[in-house]
Amino acid sequence: MHIIEPVFTREMRETHTILAPSMAKIQFRILVEVLKDEGYTVKLLENEGPQVVRKGLKYVHNDTCYPALLVIGQMLDALDSGIYDLERTALAITQTGGGCRASNYIHLLRKALDKAGYSNIPIVSLNLKGMHRNSGFRITYKMLRKGIAALVCGDTLMLLKNQVSPYEVHHGKTQELVDSWVRQLSEQYRRGSGYTQREMAKDLRRMVAEFSAIETDYNRPVVKVGIVGEIYMKYAPLGNNHLEDFLASQSCEVMVPGLLGFLLYGLQNQLEDIDLYGGSRIRYAIMGYLKRHMIRLETLMIDAVARSGRFTPPVAFHRTIESAKEVISLGCKMGEGWLLTAEMRDLAEMGYRNIICVQPFGCLPNHIVGKGMIRRLKELDDDVNIVPIDYDPGATRVNQENRIKLMLAVANENRILDRQDDR
Repeated sequence: MHIIEPVFTREMRETHTILAPSMAKIQFRILVEVLKDEGYTVKLLENEGPQVVRKGLKYVHNDTCYPALLVIGQMLDALDSGIYDLERTALAITQTGGGCRASNYIHLLRKALDKAGYSNIPIVSLNLKGMHRNSGFRITYKMLRKGIAALVCGDTLMLLKNQVSPYEVHHGKTQELVDSWVRQLSEQYRRGSGYTQREMAKDLRRMVAEFSAIETDYNRPVVKVGIVGEIYMKYAPLGNNHLEDFLASQSCEVMVPGLLGFLLYGLQNQLEDIDLYGGSRIRYAIMGYLKRHMIRLETLMIDAVARSGRFTPPVAFHRTIESAKEVISLGCKMGEGWLLTAEMRDLAEMGYRNIICVQPFGCLPNHIVGKGMIRRLKELDDDVNIVPIDYDPGATRVNQENRIKLMLAVANENRILDRQDDR
């Protein structure tokens, strides 16, 4: 029997709660507030545990990549929990539109919902490519402006938090300031302010000044570690077994490239596709405008961080493109594509020469542009210390953490040798 797929209607904005998987926690917390301002009730899913993996394995083909399995398992676990009114619940998922499972999530999720008996649950697709248009959900110009501002400020908060928290004298002060800024930014967006360039420049300068004022002790022996990989695994604690928390317990300062770089990467690829193969000039103009707008905001962030003289700013996107060109073709754009390779070079340049590349099961592009590029990167810079860590339903956390500890042992040995050379 053919099942009619439910559609998220305009009326559902008033009645339904939209459940969405969490990923980059700081950025997503602010983005949820932006969506609430536009009339949507959104709840980020935080449920974890072995039952999430089991449900993913039950309803998703076991050859499907690990991130898809986790996200769908988490959503089904939430629906099974009894917490939500299933007649007033919808699910939301992002789609990149690339040659990857991220373009097929809707179909995978829909099939899983039907098998699990949730055929009445509508799905909202969050994308900029006009895929799976929903009559009740629209990305408006104001929403887009606020959303981009939220990502830039969220990336900045993540960067500052990671560079302060390993050294804070009073434990928890950094997280308190992050929470305070999430509230401040959310309140600004509710008032219809905080997302113009002038307002953002002011906020970013204040942000940097307040994190600089936290009492710190930089004499602590800390290892600088960068994290790259498939986008979900890179950010989501559910995906990477709380990798950042583990690294913090090992006295590490973590650097994770921001979400803005991934958005710029996606826009860059769309522009290049139209240049090479043709396409809508109107779409080309819109994508070009968005890219220029994001670059201007990226410049505000870099300037604010660099001006402090205390924190390491991210590498500008135009430099990321150039570093990628030296080692990989920009035509390699499945999944994280050339960006992943370039981010490893950027991290080494920024001083984060110990790099963890998170490898999810079933993500062939990630293995090629991640693990597959390590040899070439080490040929260019033999001092860089890169370790790929595999994540899949059968991989044990202990095994993953032991491999990371071996990398950190090498990093500590190199740090001691560098200090001896300085003397």
